[in-house]
Amino acid sequence: MTDLKNFFKQHFGSWPVHRVQAPGRLELLGNHTDYNRGLVLSLAVDRNLEMASAPRKDGKIELVSSAFPEKERFACDRIEKNDSAAWAGYVKGVLLQLRQRRVNFTGFNAAIRSTVPLGAGMSSSAALEVATALTIRRLFPFTLSPGGIATPPKRNSRGELPPLSKPEKLALAGVCRNAESEFVGVNCGLLDQISCLFGKASHLIEIDCQHLTVEHLPLPPGVGVIVCDSGVKHELADGAYNALRRECESAARALGAASLRAVDAARLQANKTRLTEREYQCAYHVIGENHRVVCAGRALWDGDLAQLGEYLFESHASSRDFFKNSCPELDLLVDLARAQPGCLGARLSGGGFGGATINLVRESEAERFSQEIATKYEEQTGRKLSPSRCRLVDGAG
Repeated sequence: MTDLKNFFKQHFGSWPVHRVQAPGRLELLGNHTDYNRGLVLSLAVDRNLEMASAPRKDGKIELVSSAFPEKERFACDRIEKNDSAAWAGYVKGVLLQLRQRRVNFTGFNAAIRSTVPLGAGMSSSAALEVATALTIRRLFPFTLSPGGIATPPKRNSRGELPPLSKPEKLALAGVCRNAESEFVGVNCGLLDQISCLFGKASHLIEIDCQHLTVEHLPLPPGVGVIVCDSGVKHELADGAYNALRRECESAARALGAASLRAVDAARLQANKTRLTEREYQCAYHVIGENHRVVCAGRALWDGDLAQLGEYLFESHASSRDFFKNSCPELDLLVDLARAQPGCLGARLSGGGFGGATINLVRESEAERFSQEIATKYEEQTGRKLSPSRCRLVDGAG
């Protein structure tokens, strides 16, 4: 926090009034199932984005980030895209969504520091969106309700607001998802934003994206989560992500379903001739992912770590062979992980087309795993690899 406060003061000449944090997330299982109203297992991790803020009186909003050289400054009643500071689009999108819901805000300064890797599949974008929404709540208290806004929350004697209720968290997740979809242009689901808000230390997050329910499952002791960043950066706004969503939605329509969540494997096979080959491949992957999430939950409760890990390997194979959102570097990382003692399972995590793999590894083998996979990956690709251990943490606040 001290570094963030100093960063704020360096740019704005005064100390911040508020500070919020939002964690990155990893997707354990459920690749591209969220916008298909499916099931996901995810986790919030100890890579955080922090935002410090203070109000200002001239109606201007000024943003600075330690990750980007470009500052952004604009009037709070004139929020528009600026390609020269594209990173600020995630903030602006949230501001516009809140304004559509009759949340009133005026000018403010905000400084951002983050340890969530960019383009590595840990959703730095959702962390920034959620931090923005929480910052506005701290500066200009509001309560979202299904009909718009309700009575604003009151601060206690220490100036603190009450914690967000579960319905409020879901409403904020929807605001942030819409910001990314409508302003930035990535037509994503709710996985990232819900994971960021609903994280729980030492627990996985089980999300039903059709019924908008969230449950927590304990991660068994003795299991570590290791992320391997391939070094291949993905840009989901370039159209590949949206193209996959269109194929999934087209497949659902051809099958007479509201979404692929409503289709099981038997129905898919019986109606395969209604689909193009690409529609079938996408549907096959999503339906299989939903099934794997259900089975993984059972394996967790049974303490069957070997079976849990196998679902991760199966998921990656499906992403590689059917959904086709992997890349050679991610495939290599999964193959190298499978060969390491103590590795229970591995797969790509996130949108794909680059980014990182998530690896479940027995803690007793974690150090050896990291050393071996880094050495072999560099030998075969020439790319440096720095595997990072992640802890499961509480959500944004």
